[in-house]
Amino acid sequence: MALRYRSRMALALITIIIGTAFTLWIPRLLGGAIDDALYFLDGATPDKGKAQAALLKAALILFGASVLRGSFTMAHNYLGESIGQHMGYELRMAYYRKLQRMSYSYHNHVHTGDLMTRGMLDIEGVRLFVNTALLRVFLLAILIGGGMYLMLSTDVVLGFISLSFVPIVAWRAIAARLKLRRGWTELQERLSILTRVMDENLAGIRVVRAFAAQDYEMRKFHKISDSALSLANNLIGIRVRNTTFMTFTFLITVTVVLWIGGLKVIDGNLTVGELAQFLAFMFILQMPVRQLGMMVNGFARAQTSGTRLFEILDLDPAIKDKPGAQPVEITEGVLRFENVSFAFMDEFGDEQVLRNISFEAKPGHTIGIVGPPGSGKSTLAHLVPRFYDVTSGRITIDGQDIRDVQLESLRHIVGVVQQDTFMFTSSIENNIAYGDPWAENETIHRATTQAQLHDWVRRLPRQYDTLVGERGVSLSGGQRQRLSIARSLLLKPKLIIFDDSTAAIDAATEQRIRAALKEITSERAVIIISHRLSSLMHANEILFLDKGTIAERGSHEELIARGGQYHDLYELQIRPGDDAIDHVNNPAADPGSDNGDA
Repeated sequence: MALRYRSRMALALITIIIGTAFTLWIPRLLGGAIDDALYFLDGATPDKGKAQAALLKAALILFGASVLRGSFTMAHNYLGESIGQHMGYELRMAYYRKLQRMSYSYHNHVHTGDLMTRGMLDIEGVRLFVNTALLRVFLLAILIGGGMYLMLSTDVVLGFISLSFVPIVAWRAIAARLKLRRGWTELQERLSILTRVMDENLAGIRVVRAFAAQDYEMRKFHKISDSALSLANNLIGIRVRNTTFMTFTFLITVTVVLWIGGLKVIDGNLTVGELAQFLAFMFILQMPVRQLGMMVNGFARAQTSGTRLFEILDLDPAIKDKPGAQPVEITEGVLRFENVSFAFMDEFGDEQVLRNISFEAKPGHTIGIVGPPGSGKSTLAHLVPRFYDVTSGRITIDGQDIRDVQLESLRHIVGVVQQDTFMFTSSIENNIAYGDPWAENETIHRATTQAQLHDWVRRLPRQYDTLVGERGVSLSGGQRQRLSIARSLLLKPKLIIFDDSTAAIDAATEQRIRAALKEITSERAVIIISHRLSSLMHANEILFLDKGTIAERGSHEELIARGGQYHDLYELQIRPGDDAIDHVNNPAADPGSDNGDA
């Protein structure tokens, strides 16, 4: 990814070479200036003027070299950071795009906090790779290699002594960084857990308050936070101990160089300027050698973060377009289930949810689906827009297998109104027009009128510009459901599925919604899934699901006359309250008690 930016990378390498050359030149300038000054001050007739002139000239050259060194160093840091930021942008977009494409089955088994951690901390770890690892390899190679050559070419013995701290400091730096790397990875995992706990707490803050569980949540958060703090303190201890050891090793080496170099100066085998040059080289090399650990850490962190990140990026979505898939073509708008079976394949095993489901829904035709919890009603609704794929059998729209058409076109013609509605932190208008941001106000108002929401919105101080809270917490359950209905109706789908979408709406409002939708539903196939029989009694055909199969089917009148499970459920819902309570408390007394939980 970094090498895609060839011009920036080449320019960064050029600035590294030039900046390092000026860095290595500075000790030579310093040593030469000292020797020149001493040359004019030694002897029988010291010339202070010439010594001052030599020092001034050296100072000006040194200042210029330092400015140029700083400029080129700044340039290579800027270029490295620029490449890293562009990589971060690419990864964020690719990561977010991948998450948008992953199927329901994936999101059902991964925690949001985990995904957020990978999308922030891990991308940051990969982004820093260019500047802290890749370019630093060239910088350290040139700087250490050039420094070693210059020192050894001046005095071999003193050069080896001066460089004796390099392997020790490099070893400790690398060892410490690898320890810190492992610890940092563990800390990142603990922070991921911390994020997950916080996310769950904030999402369920009303439940926490309702059960007065603040103390429990604080203890849970404190335990995980304390674990992260303990590990962070341990990592700080490792870093401080190793930094102290490296500094001590370096200062011991400086002391030895100063002592032996001083003796060489006294013996006339070395000039004062050359000794100063050695010391200057050592101080310049000290930081790059320490940065060997940072470089190793950069590679290690990028490897760890990259592995976690590309575990997601390399996933193949379970639900995707077939090669050469074409948009769905609507001629009549007939939906047909043909011996459809479905099973969840996950870590809990093979759970069969639907078995051999067959029915047909035509425009102007309403299918009602009812059954006890866990009978597969919502799963059936999720199969039509291909949130999941059938295990066997097939689902067709006007004879086209939905697995053979483009997903985007399929989901444009299938409107699913779910019970669990999600609202974005935005205005009411933006939430309704989410599927068509350019919808006209008239279209939005028509959709809200059909959903029996328009009059309520008009009474608000800011009307359609009113902001809903996070996830729509400022709205009641019924208001959220009506807003969700309006959002789906706005797109005028060819097939509408109401998945218990009126559960939080009172019966009178539901009747008004149904009356307002008569014109729309007369031209479209409609599927209504509900626990409340009053919501689907008017359906042309009602399917009673039980344990994933169609136990009964027919119109309301036919099913009542049959006296089966549907009849028992109907009797349970319309009988007086006392009888209903007796039925629940003593299910054996009623022949339909096996399905009383419906």
